[in-house]
Amino acid sequence: MWRAILAAVLAIAPLMAANIRLFLTDGGYHLVREYKVLSDRVRYYSVERGEWEEIPLELVDLKKTEAFIREREEAQREQAAAMDEEEREERRMREEAARVPMEPGVYFVEGDQLTAIKQAESKIHANKRRAILKAIAPIPIVSGKSTVELDGEKSQTVIRTDKPEFYIRLSADQRFGIAQLKPKKGARVVDEVEKIPVSEEIFEKIEMVDVFRRQVSDGVYKIWPVNPLKPGEYAVVEYTEGKVNVQVWDFSCQPLGK
Repeated sequence: MWRAILAAVLAIAPLMAANIRLFLTDGGYHLVREYKVLSDRVRYYSVERGEWEEIPLELVDLKKTEAFIREREEAQREQAAAMDEEEREERRMREEAARVPMEPGVYFVEGDQLTAIKQAESKIHANKRRAILKAIAPIPIVSGKSTVELDGEKSQTVIRTDKPEFYIRLSADQRFGIAQLKPKKGARVVDEVEKIPVSEEIFEKIEMVDVFRRQVSDGVYKIWPVNPLKPGEYAVVEYTEGKVNVQVWDFSCQPLGK
């Protein structure tokens, strides 16, 4: 769209540039194509009448006219600079989006390199029974409380910075972010689920971290924590609230020197 706007601006720019307000001392002005100061008079080409005309110099406010021309030229320069900046930003965004693989998933930013984070296999634990959670077709949830968990107390993916940056390419239009996982003997809790009897409403509790989000392209976002992460277990998650379909890319935050 910006290209169409730019083309339209460029098309009318010569016409706009050709029109000058020749201000008069009585507060009015003539719309002119150009003008020249000739001794005691001003000669100008009238846009309204399409011919050259003259007016006594004492009736023309040259100071206001010249100020108007300078302001308009400065505004045009600023507009051109803004368009150049917008074009550079859009080009940078396209280049950034091209870095992210087409496969839906999460990618950790390490300088100029992207490292794919392995998706974890989450399981739902209820009534001492466990089953693999299927994101596409969630398993039925029984009434009461249950938890979505990952096996093991620590992730095999270790990140050595407390301000990690990730790209996420969504598999669907869902919520996403960084979650802090709760420790549990032999496991890590991603989500606490409660299903209410009779109404069968489902409530989920995921401990989300405050993050910045920036859309790079359709379905592709860059996310990073607002505050440095404390050492511990985390995950980038994608989910639909109330559907118990959370997808998890887990990592252990172990910053160097901490």
